[in-house]
Amino acid sequence: MKEIAERAGVHMSTVSRVLRQSEPVDGWSQTALRVRAVADELGYRPNLWAASLRTRRTTTLGAVMPRLTDGVVATIYQGVEQEARESGYSLLLSSPPDEPDEQRAAIELLAGRQVDGILLSSLHSPATDFVSDLGLSVPMVAVNRHADSGLPFAAGDDHRGGLLAGRHLLACGYRQPAVIGGPRHATTGHDRLAGFLEAMTEAGVALPAHHVTHAAFDVPGGVAAAHLLLDGPDRPDAIFAVSDSIAIGVLGVARDLGLSIPEELGVVGYNDIPFASQLPVPLTTVVTPAHAIGAAGVRLLLRRIEKPDAIPADIVLPVELRVRGSTTARSAAG
Repeated sequence: MKEIAERAGVHMSTVSRVLRQSEPVDGWSQTALRVRAVADELGYRPNLWAASLRTRRTTTLGAVMPRLTDGVVATIYQGVEQEARESGYSLLLSSPPDEPDEQRAAIELLAGRQVDGILLSSLHSPATDFVSDLGLSVPMVAVNRHADSGLPFAAGDDHRGGLLAGRHLLACGYRQPAVIGGPRHATTGHDRLAGFLEAMTEAGVALPAHHVTHAAFDVPGGVAAAHLLLDGPDRPDAIFAVSDSIAIGVLGVARDLGLSIPEELGVVGYNDIPFASQLPVPLTTVVTPAHAIGAAGVRLLLRRIEKPDAIPADIVLPVELRVRGSTTARSAAG
């Protein structure tokens, strides 16, 4: 920096100010342009570790995101990475197995790397004791699953999404619906299930206990749950699955049983994964703003870092129902 100041004919404080700030709204001054040109000529790169000794920050965030092979989680991560980069932060990612002990080890590892804050995407509910037992002072926020953790969180409006799915199936004329919730530890699935059940209650529809089941967030989970619901004589005429992967498993079992979609079985999924609209029978689903959830999680975490004594408000993003062929025919027929 001293050499840059000498060549540019300015004070070192001017060099420091120019090189650490973003471009002003009204553009760089001629002096700033000269400083930056000299810095480029000399190959200057900021020493983030040296800066961290002064600011006590590393401008690095940590993210613990199990199930990164899941398309929705991967899209959330893309939102996290883009927002972090645009905010001037680098990112350290850990994608451990979706188990509390593995997540704890990943969190402690990132905290040991002196990250400024950590995003947690797949906590197991209830996670209050889990978070408390970590005993960490580093700011943390939950993303996608709030997990009843007590942490500020950014997520889609999962309860509203389940409510929309339930109301839609009833509006289509289905009278014996069933629902496949996710794993019991996942608050995303729990909240979607709760919204669906609220739609049934407000319409006066009594859902038999055997028409409510749970499954892993994947196709094999959907296959297993669909067999429980469809193999017996008391078969539902519609199924709401709290993820598109589960719904795809349901569609496969329905095909094998010779059931016509949507005439004999209506199906609604959740998340609108990229190929949901390209299935042989396009899937009606609830759209989750996955990329926006990731970006919102970073903004929430940066607020915590800037004001560690203030608890920022949770960010709950709106969802919408996208109607396609897996439920439309019966509705059109009345």
